[in-house]
Amino acid sequence: MAVTAKMVKELREMTGAGMMDCKKALVETDGDIDAAVEILKEKGLSKAAKKAGRIAAMGLVKTAFAEDGKTAAIVEVNSETDFVAKNEEFINFVEGLAGLALDAESNDMEAFKAMAFDGSTVGEALTALIAKIGENMSIRRIEKVSGDVLASYIHGGGRIGVIIAASGDNNEDNKTALNNIAMQVAAMNPQYVCRDDISEDELLNLRKVTLESALNDPFTLPKPILNNLLDKAADGVWGAEDTAILAEKRADKSFNFNYLPNFLSEEARAQLAGIAVADKAEISENKIFKGLVEGRVSKQLKEICLMDQTYVRAEDGKQTVAQYLGSVDKALSLIKVVRYEVGEGIEKKEEDFAAEVAAQMQNRICWK
Repeated sequence: MAVTAKMVKELREMTGAGMMDCKKALVETDGDIDAAVEILKEKGLSKAAKKAGRIAAMGLVKTAFAEDGKTAAIVEVNSETDFVAKNEEFINFVEGLAGLALDAESNDMEAFKAMAFDGSTVGEALTALIAKIGENMSIRRIEKVSGDVLASYIHGGGRIGVIIAASGDNNEDNKTALNNIAMQVAAMNPQYVCRDDISEDELLNLRKVTLESALNDPFTLPKPILNNLLDKAADGVWGAEDTAILAEKRADKSFNFNYLPNFLSEEARAQLAGIAVADKAEISENKIFKGLVEGRVSKQLKEICLMDQTYVRAEDGKQTVAQYLGSVDKALSLIKVVRYEVGEGIEKKEEDFAAEVAAQMQNRICWK
């Protein structure tokens, strides 16, 4: 009986085994799908489907460089446990994928899984490894970058990986500089390379969130604005006890008003924030408040933008990454920065061992 693509697809969906394994099993059984399923079970290749629902949030990040040093690739492969991430076969698999990613035409994962790898395809090799090791795994993402000068850094044995591409002279000083910046990226996790990478909408949202946050924390506002809010709160908004506390502390010239929130009720603090939010239009026009918001926005930008961050190895503790790179080579310019951290953004399963034991005990009781 001729084996059709439809039959291979059906068997693959039933078992989760690789396409070539499904085709071989169907040829061996002369197109008998049920018999092919049994063959795949015997070979352990159908086990992968049962594991596909498990959360894989551990794993490894690996990088690879092309021979000419002008291209680098990074890949993240996830496993269920850290134990498997330390398995030599798993490590070799991830390293092989990083090398293969250098030849990938895009970052499309389906296209990558269809690439030839170790006598089959990437997807089939993954399925076979899942069946062999006994844990769910997934190839989460790949990326390739090119430039005149490249650097990479792997932290924590593969927990975090960074690759950086830059334009400029490919000399040892520049390579060392990029290696240092790669370590900074791993440690500080900037969201952007420079401020120009932030869209106008993102910047407006950052200012909006900063403004709202300031209003909801009125005790951090400039003293003239805070005192005006306190006057409004004491004028019929607060209860008698909180109003009396405010009057007492204002009369005490030695009192540090930074500690005032510790003496007020939770309700009074919430009411004060409510007054500030209600006065948003008026407060937003205050020059002192505008300066406060811009100062806080600027501080956040220095944290999330790589070039604005303080260089972690700066001798004066003030030199920025941009200034450091300029001191090495003013013509050195970053093209691309990629940072992968294993499992970031994946919802990890919360293990409740007490509940699990209780459930197992209940099942035993039910069976009895």
